[in-house]
Amino acid sequence: LAEARPHTYPPLPPIPPTAARVLRVPVRVVDAEAGTIAFTEEDGREVEQSALSGMSKLQWKVDWAMRWVALGIDYEMSGKDLIDSTIQSGKIARVLGGRPPEGFNYEMFLDEKGEKISKSKGNGLSLEDWLTYGNEESLAFFAYREPRKAKSLHIGVIPRAVDEYYQFRGNYPAQPVEQQLGNPVHHIHGGKVPADTLPLTYGLLLNLASLPGVGDKETAWRFVQRYAPQTSPETHPELDKLIRLAVNYARDFVAPTLHRRLPEGHEVEALKDLDSELARLAPETPGDEIQNVVFEVGKRYPFESLRHWFQALYETLLGSSQGPRMGSFIALYGIDNSRRLIAEALA
Repeated sequence: LAEARPHTYPPLPPIPPTAARVLRVPVRVVDAEAGTIAFTEEDGREVEQSALSGMSKLQWKVDWAMRWVALGIDYEMSGKDLIDSTIQSGKIARVLGGRPPEGFNYEMFLDEKGEKISKSKGNGLSLEDWLTYGNEESLAFFAYREPRKAKSLHIGVIPRAVDEYYQFRGNYPAQPVEQQLGNPVHHIHGGKVPADTLPLTYGLLLNLASLPGVGDKETAWRFVQRYAPQTSPETHPELDKLIRLAVNYARDFVAPTLHRRLPEGHEVEALKDLDSELARLAPETPGDEIQNVVFEVGKRYPFESLRHWFQALYETLLGSSQGPRMGSFIALYGIDNSRRLIAEALA
């Protein structure tokens, strides 16, 4: 301990009946067998009381070891910043006649600036925050993967975690057993992984819900049912929940940041060409066929790469530098509505 600490350090911080809080004051042992201690209250009164029956608290490294022994804890996870504390508490547990639990040290969680998450800074993300925009399974998936690597934990990681959860879930049935056992969804669902899949991604729902006039679940459902007619809120409650979460996220974090720029140079002719091609397609044309059309249009113009063509579509039609698979998006939003977006961009 630092030089001044031994004078104030209590191994058993007392909880006096008058204060109902833990006092950081020196403690004297009156009767070790009876568990009686004495200390001076903050108002100067001398107090003698039992240290048992909830009238004191152990310092936390000892408290940790006490809980391990008293409750028979055999497994304990903790952050890498507590490695030394784990070692010390393990020694104390042995002194108490117990066996320290098997341990696992995980890396730190970082905010969007790469700084360590801290309760005092208030730069964390609560469970309630996550569950406002992502489902429980995505949170479990995020926590389970790569625990020995530092992770960014902020609002922006939720969409990716949701879609990766469903991607891993979709891969599960075809995997050999050794890969299934290494798949996070096996453990999230206790080996009983749901076999059904969703007809569209969370990211695609976000792009839909961010568009003007689609800021509520009921409107979003109308587009989804045109894209996947066999679905409904009653028959697909998981999809219904995901649409609600996507609407929440799009409303709070996506829509306010969108800014559609004007098309420039050959982008104008490419958009006119795409509009003409879409006009020839039937309303029920599947997303894969639409995607091929979008590809072919992009190849006709001097874009540095097709990636730049798609980036131009995202920026002029959706107001973002990145976005969904355009064929799937146009099929979901509707060819006529997508042509309207192009007309607005050209206007």
